[in-house]
This record gives sequence, structure tokens and C-alpha cells, in this order.
Amino acid sequence: MILAIGLIPVLTTALAHADSNAENAQELNGKLVITGSSTVAPLVSEIAKRFEAQHSDVRIDVQMGGSSRGISDVKQKISDIGMVSRALKENEKNIMAFPIALDGITMIVHKSNPIDELKNKEIVDIYTGKITNWSEVGGNDAPITVVSKAEGRGTLDLFIKYFQIKSSDIKPHVIIGDNEQGVKTVSGNKNSIGFVSVGTAEYDAGIGIPIKPLPLNGVAASTENIRNGNFPLSRKLNLVTNAKPDGLAEIFIEFANSKEVADIIEEQYFVTTPE
Repeated sequence: MILAIGLIPVLTTALAHADSNAENAQELNGKLVITGSSTVAPLVSEIAKRFEAQHSDVRIDVQMGGSSRGISDVKQKISDIGMVSRALKENEKNIMAFPIALDGITMIVHKSNPIDELKNKEIVDIYTGKITNWSEVGGNDAPITVVSKAEGRGTLDLFIKYFQIKSSDIKPHVIIGDNEQGVKTVSGNKNSIGFVSVGTAEYDAGIGIPIKPLPLNGVAASTENIRNGNFPLSRKLNLVTNAKPDGLAEIFIEFANSKEVADIIEEQYFVTTPE
């Protein structure tokens, strides 16, 4: 009886809190515009669908365009939340970032390419035009088609930072926007090479698209190696705001960083952030 009596105030408080949350959930309404990274957008779109399903009076518009657009739009108040697939730059420190998942960047070639690994210097030489034929790195006698990302993409920013090259030094034959464009280009050209999200590459290779993710520094490009911290080219996927978020934006960011969406993050071949 003593235990039961002791629990009554706690249960009463908990039930009152639950009723309050239910009331707030029913009253939640409005629209959010979220723009930016093409890597983050598919994940956020799925999270948004679940959020909308729980709050029928909320609408969320998710648009791609690159990490730089995500930053620019929140600064100009064009969007409520930005999506950024890289760390914030020095001149972006006034922006608030909220990591929702972890990812990495992998080099991909066509599945039929006999090359199974490239050294960092070989990747740099391919992208700067010093190596132009696969035979120079032990592959077939065929010209290399270099696929790179457009300016303003977080994937490109991380690529050039990791390999310590300038964007202007890259000599691409094809410039793509989002990850799926990169996969489509490489899967359609047996002599091409590109770099995309590890999650995207792992998923697409798993469903039979003819691409081959290459290891980096001897470490396989996989979500498991991102999870255990072994993959060298990893990154946080962020939602960003121009000031401390409040209202609907704050509630959505909290939802996107909660256990309620952990299954969506895993299904999208990303890694949940450490608690």
C-alpha cells in the first residue's frame, strides 16, 4: 500500500503531462519550408511524412539544391530550416546546426571495372587530370570519365577538404547535382568514376545497380564502418536554422533527432547520431 500511495502523485502528474501533450499534438498546425542538401533531403522527406501523419494540420515542403542553398535560404528567411551535409564554415558560425544522422563519402566506379581500390594520390591525380587512362592505375586501357559535383554541394566541399585540393583544380568531364545523378552517370558509363554518399552507394549497389563503392585507406565504404568510426571520410547530416528555433520548427527538429525516426535513418542507409 505504501508503494501504491507513493505512486499516485507521480501517475497523476504523468497523466496530466500526457493529456497536455495530446492537446498540443491536436493543436499543432502550420507549414515548414526545408531546403538544401540533396543527400539529406530524401531522409528528411521520409521523416516529414511521418510527422505529417501524426499532425494532420501540418504541411512540410522539402526542396533540394545543395548545402549552400540550405545556408543561404535560412539566412534570407526563405526557408524555416536548412539541410547541410557538411560541417559549418568559419563564416557560418552564427548558424545553428542540429545533427540528425551520420554519413560518409565514397568513390564509385562501374561494377565491371576491375579496379578494386585506389590510393588517395591516385584519386587526386585522376581528378586533377594527371591520370587520364585506367591502365595507369592497373585497369583497362580506356580513358577515365571524371564525374564531379556542382559547386555549393556539401559532398564536394568535404571531398576537396579531405583530399586537400582546390575545386578549381578538378578537371571533370561530367558535373552532377544530387547523389542519384552521380549513381546514374557511373552506372551508365563503364569507364567513369564519381563520389557520392556512402548510404546512397550502399543502397543502390544492394538493389542491383551496377556500381562498385571503393574502400578508402583499406576501409570498406559501409554504414557499419561509419557507425564504428573506422571510415575516414565521414560527416554529420545537419538541420540548420538562422537563430534558436521555436514553434513548429523546434518541434520538427526535436522529432527528427528522436528515437521515433531511428528506423527511417537506418532504412535510408544512414547512421543514427550518438546519444
